[in-house]
Amino acid sequence: MSHVALTDRVIIGLEPTKGCQKIVRDSELPGFFVMVGSRSKTFMVQGDLRQGERRQSLRMKIGKVGKITTREARAKAKALLGQIADGVDPRPKAFLAKKVVSSGRDPTLHDAWLSYRNSHLRRKGRSRKTEDNYADHVVRLMEPWLHQPLSILGKDPALVKRRHDELTLECGPYMANGCMRTLRAIYNHARKSARDLPTENPVFAVDWNPERRRDSGMGQEELPSWFEQLQKLANPVRRELHLFLLLSGSRPEVIKTAKPDHLNLRARLLYIPEPKGGADKAFSIPLSRAMIKCLLRVIAVGRQMYPNQSEEWLFPADSASGHIMEHKEKRATLAYWGNELRQSYRTIGQSAGISEIDMHLLMNHSLPGVNAGYITRNKLTGSHLRSAQQVISDTVLGMAAQPERSIAKWPFIPRSRMLGSEDRFKIAA
Repeated sequence: MSHVALTDRVIIGLEPTKGCQKIVRDSELPGFFVMVGSRSKTFMVQGDLRQGERRQSLRMKIGKVGKITTREARAKAKALLGQIADGVDPRPKAFLAKKVVSSGRDPTLHDAWLSYRNSHLRRKGRSRKTEDNYADHVVRLMEPWLHQPLSILGKDPALVKRRHDELTLECGPYMANGCMRTLRAIYNHARKSARDLPTENPVFAVDWNPERRRDSGMGQEELPSWFEQLQKLANPVRRELHLFLLLSGSRPEVIKTAKPDHLNLRARLLYIPEPKGGADKAFSIPLSRAMIKCLLRVIAVGRQMYPNQSEEWLFPADSASGHIMEHKEKRATLAYWGNELRQSYRTIGQSAGISEIDMHLLMNHSLPGVNAGYITRNKLTGSHLRSAQQVISDTVLGMAAQPERSIAKWPFIPRSRMLGSEDRFKIAA
């Protein structure tokens, strides 16, 4: 996903994709973007509809590129986003009516998904990101089946196998497998109440793609060159985000959405209310001295660059949400980012002599074995685990290209200068 100022000339220059569709977002109007496929380009809009306590993400087509100009599409997008912001669902009534027509004995995929989401995911406190991933599989990758009865798939598993084969070629083996796991879960859940559905789950027909754990973390010997690349990043907020991800071993999504209210400097803890697994897995990250300095720097620079957004987010940005949305960098700019930094943290922690159980606790993993299950995590966070965290941070910074004190002196580039650079789309992310 990238951010550019969408114009007719820019859109004409967008190359068709060979795999999954690509999203190119407008840097001037959050929520407005172009979906680029192998044969066509489509103007689209996306926003969060809030009705009372309920919130849902809406995505709508505006028109095909070539049949409508970019200026016209942007004007329509502004109008649609305004309706969504006012709590009005702008989708046609016929579409909305079509969505709710279903038989309890043979629900549509859409209705089965809503039931699974409300009765299973939300009841078990699954995270918003998990819910969004499931929704993406259903609404985007299984869109042709969305308003068809599940029995059609149950009676003809060849349809499911064929779609898995198509997704493997178009989107890759991991995405194809993930989509089918979503369908399997939704079908099994629907079968509990819709007893007329075929007993056997149609996903049994799938020949699963082999999946291998990605081995892409850094070792200590690669840290000096990584720090040199990190220092050269134009945006200091993004710079501190990558550093904190390496020092904490955290998943990018939970750090990008961290808030100042979650930070307790007196206790030296950063609270994560909704990690992977949902609110039931909430935990606090013990902060080393380097991690505290990192957060203090990003708070200071965030207030200068994004004064409004920094009131709500630790890592603010000019995005629709107000925080950094996209953490990816060009490989030539920064060789490792995202979950690769989490793998690096685990690798460095092992080489630093941190015990297996302490690493599980620091990374919020489930503890292996019966005896470990008796450990009370919060009794260790404030002292024992912080000491382990300090050891890891010292090991990481000990291999940096410069000593820790020089990191605070990395150049600050004013936002006005960055907006003219080739990294403009990243600032909006």
